[in-house]
Amino acid sequence: MVSGRRCEECEACGAPYGIWIPSLGMALCGSCEQAGADHPARDPVLVGDVLAGMTEAVTRAARTGRAVPDARSPSPATCGACGADADWHRTVRGRWVMIEPGELPTRVVPAGSRWRVAGDGTAVNLGPAVPSDTCRVSHFDVCPGRPAPTGAPVLLALRRGHARRAT
Repeated sequence: MVSGRRCEECEACGAPYGIWIPSLGMALCGSCEQAGADHPARDPVLVGDVLAGMTEAVTRAARTGRAVPDARSPSPATCGACGADADWHRTVRGRWVMIEPGELPTRVVPAGSRWRVAGDGTAVNLGPAVPSDTCRVSHFDVCPGRPAPTGAPVLLALRRGHARRAT
């Protein structure tokens, strides 16, 4: 498709008359294109943060005599509050987060709840992202044993599904 060519609709919000953006590989209306330009797509991952997390994990393992878990492979888990299955992944800062299986369109997940699992198994919080991208969500955002998420119908639907299975 030719740069700047009009399309029938915006691929992010469905508004009529999107403009083809070759760098994104999609047609966007002016509002969606501007929304993406105001924020960087992803925050950079600092090497110092990764090294600090690894140093902490190795030090803790040495003190306790336990092996450092391999971050490349997720640790399957079952939530004690609702019984849902999820995977533990190490974050960039060396903590662990329980990530729900499956991916969702980024446009339906609030900015603070968007996660991606990198090739090395590290979970990275995406923040703002391209509307046509996909992401994963933390189980803590959809667990019925925690406060309900506000303003995110998809997260509420996942939470209700876990609540039905828990009963």
